[in-house]
Amino acid sequence: MSWQFLQSAQSAFGSDPTVVLVALAAAIVNGAIGYGFSTLLVPVALLFYPSQVLNPGLVLAEIALNLMAVLMNRHGIPRVFRRILPMLIGSLPGIAFGIFFLKTTSADSLRLITFVVLLPLVLLQAAGFRRPLRPGSPVEVPAGFAIGVLYSCTTISGPPLGLLFNNQGLARDDFRAAMSLFRVTQSVVTSLGYLGLSIYSPQSVSLSLTILPCILVGIPLGRLLVRALDAESFRRLCMAFDAGLISFSLSRLLAVKNYLPGALAYAPMGLVALINLRLLYSYFRQRSRPESPLEPPHQAPAAAAQENSA
Repeated sequence: MSWQFLQSAQSAFGSDPTVVLVALAAAIVNGAIGYGFSTLLVPVALLFYPSQVLNPGLVLAEIALNLMAVLMNRHGIPRVFRRILPMLIGSLPGIAFGIFFLKTTSADSLRLITFVVLLPLVLLQAAGFRRPLRPGSPVEVPAGFAIGVLYSCTTISGPPLGLLFNNQGLARDDFRAAMSLFRVTQSVVTSLGYLGLSIYSPQSVSLSLTILPCILVGIPLGRLLVRALDAESFRRLCMAFDAGLISFSLSRLLAVKNYLPGALAYAPMGLVALINLRLLYSYFRQRSRPESPLEPPHQAPAAAAQENSA
């Protein structure tokens, strides 16, 4: 990278305070639940930057974020490496396809695609969707490819990875290890692809330098915060809030670009608000409901089998 390029990046240094504050909040969430940095930051940052500037800047910053996560979760990596290897291999050609898509697609089209793809994934996370996935399932490689495409053209992979790893029944520490290993591989490979196709610009390097302190401060804070909170409730609230952010950004894009007329452009935001209220009401109502004293105590399957055979 030339000296003139770095000088241009330094002269462009500085971002809208909104982006910096959201980056700090997103880093705290990422430290607490293991993902969510790009998922929370991208919908806001796309209001200020085109994808061709935002994505390279975030990928550079996320190398540091994901290396920190790997270091914090290093003890679980040997347990999950073989488990996630098929998805990891499948993601590599997906990353190459996504980089080509980023380079050849208009900024507004990428914004629209990002919001439309991301919104249902985040709502599924907010709903706590679970569907068990066996190790070695034939969907792992295609899922890895799709996640590679999504990451390299939007920098987002947390929601689909969260769905897949949660549905594999990974323990919390193994879940964090799998997420950090997968994402550090994605960010390094994607950054090399961006470099090879000359996608980096002074503006993207400037954005990365602005976001990096937020990551260094926010990740440790998130790890401390989650010890004082119920992790599942915190995750549900974060994903519901993120769905609201995405729906607002989508509605703003539909209105500004006249993709939908008048108030109809804000229909996605209103619909997501209703879905969020319903999901959160159902979740917290179920958690607050006491167990019926008439119900027999839950028995482990092994214990029940022994009792029936006696």
